[in-house]
Amino acid sequence: MGNVDYVYPSANVESSHRVAIPPPQPFVTTLKNSMKETFFPDDPLRQFKNQPTSRKFVLGLQYVLPIFEWGPRYTLEFLKSDLVSGITIASLAIPQGISYAKLANLPPILGLYSSFIPPLVYAMMGSSRDLAVGTVAVASLLTASMLGAEVNATENPTLYLHLAFTATFFAGVFQALLGLLRLGFIVDFLSHATIVGFMAGAATVVCLQQLKGILGLEHFTRGTDIISVMRSVFGQTHKWRWESGVLGCCFLFFLLVTRYFSQRKPKFFWISAMAPLTSVILGSVLVYITHAEKHGVQVIGELKKGFQDRSHHRRDSSRRRNSSRRSFSMFKNYHIDGNKEMIAFGMMNIAGSCTSCYLTTGPFSRSAVNYNAGCKTAVSNIVMAIAVMFTLLFLTPLFHYTPLVVLSAIIIAAMLGLINYQEAIHLWKVDKFDFVVCMSAYIGVVFGSVEIGLVLAVAISVMRVLLFVARPKTFTLGNVPNSMAYRNTEQYTNASNVPGILILEIDAPIYFANSNYLRERIKRWIDEEEDRKNLQGKVACNMSYSIWPLLGAQALALANPGSEVMKKMNKSELIEKIGQEWIFLTVGEAVGACNFMLHTTKPDLVKEEQGTWNNV
Repeated sequence: MGNVDYVYPSANVESSHRVAIPPPQPFVTTLKNSMKETFFPDDPLRQFKNQPTSRKFVLGLQYVLPIFEWGPRYTLEFLKSDLVSGITIASLAIPQGISYAKLANLPPILGLYSSFIPPLVYAMMGSSRDLAVGTVAVASLLTASMLGAEVNATENPTLYLHLAFTATFFAGVFQALLGLLRLGFIVDFLSHATIVGFMAGAATVVCLQQLKGILGLEHFTRGTDIISVMRSVFGQTHKWRWESGVLGCCFLFFLLVTRYFSQRKPKFFWISAMAPLTSVILGSVLVYITHAEKHGVQVIGELKKGFQDRSHHRRDSSRRRNSSRRSFSMFKNYHIDGNKEMIAFGMMNIAGSCTSCYLTTGPFSRSAVNYNAGCKTAVSNIVMAIAVMFTLLFLTPLFHYTPLVVLSAIIIAAMLGLINYQEAIHLWKVDKFDFVVCMSAYIGVVFGSVEIGLVLAVAISVMRVLLFVARPKTFTLGNVPNSMAYRNTEQYTNASNVPGILILEIDAPIYFANSNYLRERIKRWIDEEEDRKNLQGKVACNMSYSIWPLLGAQALALANPGSEVMKKMNKSELIEKIGQEWIFLTVGEAVGACNFMLHTTKPDLVKEEQGTWNNV
């Protein structure tokens, strides 16, 4: 054992401690425990235990509608903070709502509707104190891309509107079902690298789409890939409007400067939050004074006051055809139930689809403003909704002269923050494979489409999980000098191999998906070890051994197998075949036993024993 002297046990001395076999449990109990750990790791029903029926009813109501849990404790101090936060995010939600609706090829007024009803639903059902609900650019682009492939929004706006509401409804149903069935863990399959690449690609595509507004173009490609966009842009150079371009660049510069200042001086976060609404006001006043709409600067046009329910179109159409959240909770040290959040998102989209709203979620940028503004509860969403309602009832005519180029500048400024190149550089330094995953998702979105990028991102994430499962790491262990510790020889370069013994560790559970790979990989380890030390014909001792029946090897020892492994080995009678005396509590005990056999067994007995083991 390198520089450590062995003390060989006698042939009949057994270890004072044996690896225990877990007591058998009924199948129903095992299944119940497995289901609980899979779908209910947070044990959401614990609070209902040993409670009277009336209390269970109250707890159930609070579970479904958290507003009844925190509402009675609401104070005036909370209201002051939530008022400031709500008004602040409303100043951001109004221009962004109009901008993102245009990005989705929907009437701008729907962007305001989508910042009214869904936030009210989330305030009652959501469990996050900091999340600000509203439309997002990526979802808007995805809506335009998917629906645009079926219907031209310009040629058939009514049908396009029907499909938008229907898509929102079914998205809500899907979200709610994921939450009700406790399947929120599926989102965990999307790796961080995949999300970074996909979001950066989507942000790039959204920015490219805004070249239409910046350059004042009336006709633009329906494709989202960079080649189609560049062909459309440079194929219409004679239609570029310099007035629109200058105005767009000026407002984009203003938005980026205010954001940079707010990042450097976090106390002045409100400057960046107010910048989009300020841009809309300044742009509208400028166009009104200079009559720039007559010189190539496109404007929003008329927005009717009040509420016009357009969702009935979706229902009539159906009859004709078919008769980032959790992050802020960590800062404030409170728990977020991902499945409850999925239900809340689903219900607000279902309600939204029935009230002329399209797909909404919790945009990170708006939630960050809400958090920095000092919000205390979800009442900030209610304040925002009231502010949007006031705008819909009285202020929408003021947006008549709002230039579309300002909306394009607002979208570009918001999207540039999603292109996290620093994180991509970090991935390159830390894990090259993660970097490849990130870039694959990015390239799929930019050079293909949002749908292709989304499918590619999910496929790469799942493939990586399968690779970790099907190709687990195996490595040799060596003895750390002057100790009884055995560690990876690649990590601990001073760890020495034990003469005549190959010690392997498999860094994953063993089952059908990786058994063939592990059999071949372990046989290769043995062949390489024998070639290196010229041990042909000698005993190759120890592998962490539930792989034994796959190899038919000569003499094997198993060091501290897990409880599930021991249960399976016991039921399959593999323990009797291996021999209880060859299952040890520690690697050191296993090495000692192997060394004892290696140095005391006669060669002819070794050959005879080898043949016996191979025939088992």
